[in-house]
Amino acid sequence: MAYLYRVFLLVLIMAGTAFFGELKMNPFGEQFRFSLGTTCYFFGLIWFRQLRPLETGILVGVFLFVFRSFLEMGQHGGSFFGAWEEHLPSTVFYLIFATMLTATGLRRRLDRPLLVGLIGTLGDFAGNVGELLLRNGLGENYMFDAHTLLILLLFATLRSFFVVGLYNMLMIRHVRALGEERKQQVERLLLINSSLYEEGFYVEKSMRHIEHVTRSSYSLYKDLRASQLPPALSTRALQIAEEVHELKKDSQRILAGLGKLMRQEAISERIHLAELIALVIGANRKYADMLGKKIHFSSLCELNLQTSRVYALVSILNNLVANAVEAIEEQGRIGIEVDLLAGEIEWLVWDNGPGITPEDAEFAFQPGFTTKYDPQGNPSTGIGLTHCRDLVATLQGTLAYREHKGRTCFVLRMPSSELLARNDHAGDPTKSDS
Repeated sequence: MAYLYRVFLLVLIMAGTAFFGELKMNPFGEQFRFSLGTTCYFFGLIWFRQLRPLETGILVGVFLFVFRSFLEMGQHGGSFFGAWEEHLPSTVFYLIFATMLTATGLRRRLDRPLLVGLIGTLGDFAGNVGELLLRNGLGENYMFDAHTLLILLLFATLRSFFVVGLYNMLMIRHVRALGEERKQQVERLLLINSSLYEEGFYVEKSMRHIEHVTRSSYSLYKDLRASQLPPALSTRALQIAEEVHELKKDSQRILAGLGKLMRQEAISERIHLAELIALVIGANRKYADMLGKKIHFSSLCELNLQTSRVYALVSILNNLVANAVEAIEEQGRIGIEVDLLAGEIEWLVWDNGPGITPEDAEFAFQPGFTTKYDPQGNPSTGIGLTHCRDLVATLQGTLAYREHKGRTCFVLRMPSSELLARNDHAGDPTKSDS
C-alpha cells in the first residue's frame, strides 16, 4: 500500500510539473524558459517526505522530455527524436537541481526555512546555468554576462523562497489545527477527570459509612457473644460484619481503579485560574446551545495564579454554572469572577435567572431540595448544591448563596494556601487510607 501511494505521488509530481511548466516566460530566447514547473517540483519534494529528490528529479526530467516532445509534435509536426535537442536540456536542469538537493541534505534541514530557501536557490541557479551551457553546446547562443547571471539568480531566489513561504504557511496552519485539536482533547479529558473525581468522592464517602457499619456489626457480634442469647445470633452478626468488610474491599478496588484512570489521563499538574474558568465556560456554552438557549457568558480573573485543585474546582464550578444554564428560561447572562480577599480566594458564580425565593434560600443546600422540573413535571434530584458543598469542604472552604442587584450569586471561599498547594492528593478522594 505504501509503495502504491509513493507511485501515486511520483505521478502527481510529474503531471503537476509538466502542467505548470507550460505557464512560462522566455527571457533569453524561444526555448529557454522560466516556469512554475520548478516550483511544483520543489514544493512536492519538501511536502511529501516519501519522495527522494534524485529519483524524483530523474523521473520528472525524463517525463518532461517525453511530454514536451509529443506536445510539440501535436502542435508543429515533426518527429519525436527531432525534438531531443530542444527539450533534453530541460531534463538536465532537473538532474542538476535534484543532485544539488540530495548533496546538501535537504531532508535534514526542513526545520530551518532560511537554509532550505538558500539550498533551493542554489539548486535552481545551478540547474539553469547547466541548462544554458548545454544549449550553447548544442549550437544555441546564450550570453553568459553579469546581466544573465543576475536574472537567473533573481528567478531562482523568487521561486525557491515562494515555495518555502508557502510550505511554512501551510505547516503553520497544520500546527495550529493540531494545537486546537489538542486543546479540545485536554478540555475533554479534564471534564472526564472531574467526573471521575466526583465519583471517587462519593465512593470514598460510602467507604466511610461501610467502615462504620463494619465496626458496628462487629461490636454487635461481641455484645451478642457476651450475652445469654443463642450463639446463632452472634454468628449471624459476625457474618454480616464479614460481608460488609468484603463490600469495603470491593469499594477500595473501585476507588483504586478510579485513581489509576485519573493518573493515566492527567494532562497537567497545574493550570492557570483563567484557563480553568475558560474550560468551564466553554463546556457550558455548548450545553446552553444544546438546550437552545441564548446565554452570554463572561469572566473576570485578574489573578495570575495556578492551582493543582483542578478536578475539584472544575466539578464545583461546572455544577454551579450548569445549574444557572438550566435555571435561565430562554436567554440571559452568566458570569464567573475570582478575587483575592484577606488571604482567601473568592469565586463568584452569578446569573440573572429567576433566582431562589427568600423562603427557599435556607433550604437550598439540603439534599433533595429543587426548584427545577422537567416538561413532564418531574422534579430534579436536588443533590447538585449538596454535592458542591461537600466538594467545597474537601478544599477547606465554604459555599453560600446570596442575591445581589437582581442577580443570583453563589460564593465559594477557600484558603489561598489550599489553592496554591503543590499537588492534588490532599483533596483527592482516590487517595484513601481506609
